[in-house]
Amino acid sequence: MNTKTNIIAHIFSPRFAAILLLTGSQAACKKADYLDVNAGDRPPLSAQISFVNARPVDIPLQFWAFTAQVTTTAIGVGKASPYLPTVFGNVQINFTEGTGTSYKLSRQFGNQAAFTASGGPNGPVAGYYHTVFAASSKTDITKDTLILFYDNLKAPAAGKAKLRFVHLAPGIPAVSITFEQQGGKSLLFGSVDYGRAGGSVLTGDSLNVWSLGPFIEVPAGTAGLTVSTSADNSPLVIEGETFSNLTLEAGKSYTAFLYKAPGKSATGGAIITHLEN
Repeated sequence: MNTKTNIIAHIFSPRFAAILLLTGSQAACKKADYLDVNAGDRPPLSAQISFVNARPVDIPLQFWAFTAQVTTTAIGVGKASPYLPTVFGNVQINFTEGTGTSYKLSRQFGNQAAFTASGGPNGPVAGYYHTVFAASSKTDITKDTLILFYDNLKAPAAGKAKLRFVHLAPGIPAVSITFEQQGGKSLLFGSVDYGRAGGSVLTGDSLNVWSLGPFIEVPAGTAGLTVSTSADNSPLVIEGETFSNLTLEAGKSYTAFLYKAPGKSATGGAIITHLEN
């Protein structure tokens, strides 16, 4: 689906100040061109968002857009919701704990055309797919934040899967990610800082809608990921060895992420399977 010019950006900390105008981008849509459908038959425009709980607190979350609850099932730690239709543009996203109705955190997306110390990232876009993480703040891990990525779900090449990696484990320094398959090893991402996606570009000429949380293509099949601290290349122990035996199906997109296992000193790891391409 072709979109008109959109202002696309993402932020975890105000120091990543960036703005980009994109013209003629390809959204990951499966419906026909919106304008080719008779006005009376057009479905309501919406953004599609998958919400993820990556907080180091063992309490499931419900997510809201303004005062409307979007999720119907509470999302446990290390889990994700399916893609859900959500309002787009200037959107306040909130989350609540358990059955509570008091917002634990609210964050405005799309409230400004440019970033400032008091502003925030541009918001969900109609017809696009997004992932929103609830996680610990980069500057104060006792507090929470929300991080939004735009999801490029364009199908990979034949025999390939798509993989993204996000570092959300508080207290863990920058990590590198090695892909292991059939006895071979290859470095996927080097020096992924807390709050960032592997290979992300947040400023400069290379910034684009998908560079904020990019997927890369990898061979489909059984594989493993080794996470090491970038400073000394020491392997990081992941609780449950979550990444040691992955099954990556051809044509599908995945996000692997680190988080702090609640109530433990261990680092947790989880993987999300996105909407089928």
